[in-house]
Amino acid sequence: MKIGYLDCFSGISGDMLLGALVAAGLPTEILERLPADLGLSGCRVRVSHETLAGLAACRVRVETDPSRRHRHLAQISGILERGSLPQEVKERSLAVFHRLAEAEARVHGTTMERVHFHETGAVDALVDVVGTVSGLQRLDIGQLVCSPLPMPRGRVRCAHGELPLPAPAVCELLAGVPVHGEELDQELVTPTGAALVAELATAFGPLPPMVLEQTGYGAGSMVRHDGRPNLLRLMVGTSFAAAERQEVEVIETHLDDWNPETWPYLAARFMELGALDVSLTPMQMKKGRPGFLLRLITDPAHASRLKETVFTETSAIGLRFHRMQRMTLPRRQVTVNTPWGPVQAKEIRTPAGPVLTPEYESCRRLAEARSIPLARIYREIGRGSGPQEEQQPLKPFQGSCRQQ
Repeated sequence: MKIGYLDCFSGISGDMLLGALVAAGLPTEILERLPADLGLSGCRVRVSHETLAGLAACRVRVETDPSRRHRHLAQISGILERGSLPQEVKERSLAVFHRLAEAEARVHGTTMERVHFHETGAVDALVDVVGTVSGLQRLDIGQLVCSPLPMPRGRVRCAHGELPLPAPAVCELLAGVPVHGEELDQELVTPTGAALVAELATAFGPLPPMVLEQTGYGAGSMVRHDGRPNLLRLMVGTSFAAAERQEVEVIETHLDDWNPETWPYLAARFMELGALDVSLTPMQMKKGRPGFLLRLITDPAHASRLKETVFTETSAIGLRFHRMQRMTLPRRQVTVNTPWGPVQAKEIRTPAGPVLTPEYESCRRLAEARSIPLARIYREIGRGSGPQEEQQPLKPFQGSCRQQ
């Protein structure tokens, strides 16, 4: 699935989003014919390519004839219904306007039916919203993720007078969305931009796992007082199922008076009790004595039994433990044909493609049975011998897989 990530380091507006879509590969003619598709007269879309702070960006301008004063939601709904657009585009665009109207109605203490969009803003918003929905569909972006949004201070002048920033409608639209303060007295997130991400974004947060394919920058009409570029970055890529977050518990202790001859038995015992990984690291301890760092990684459900085993099987008198997040790659068990017979291996799905890693025990048994070097079997598998049969489906690492 295609993923689009909106990096809103300078905020977001409708025209910035359109510019970023064009820079990421959206054909300009789709935007240029939008006024005709919507039946809007006296309106034209212009796309230009510019450089801001050394970055190539696209700027989209909507030129309108401000002959009428305003339109209501019902009129905008009628324009969308009469337009020659795919039904999905009409429905998603109308959902954005409904969200915007709801926010404006709450802010001004009125109803959605009585909320009016001033003519220039209405035409701009129509092109911004419909162009964004059409662009996401054309680029086949099935999931849109947005970064936390910057909230400035100061005031903005609009049709209702001078209002504080962030604009009241923006605050309503972004309820439940992660935001952060910005020491700038200029509008960074417009109501149209807020409505678009509130309705179309499926998640807010950091860049999701993806194979990055295209990056585009959309330029806004405002020039920032602090000299920073007023740009929106859109990163487009393909998702991969490899990224899976899991919570694990890490248990560790220092050992300086313990007999390491029991380590093979103890490591196997830890794995039987549910450890995901175990390690023993030599280290130099206080007073010059050699010692070891014992570390276990486990899911929280098995942590208690493992802690008890450390106390009963080693000389440890204290433990440290904490929770951590991990990401693992999907894998499946496969059988690989070699000139000497089949061996077991893991097929790991990485962002760059599948990778085969031999299972040591299976290769060892084959090497002993055929009296051939173990390294030769590893080299044979590394040359790309294909899997003979799948033994279990792709799944996250667990058990004795040495990944963390």
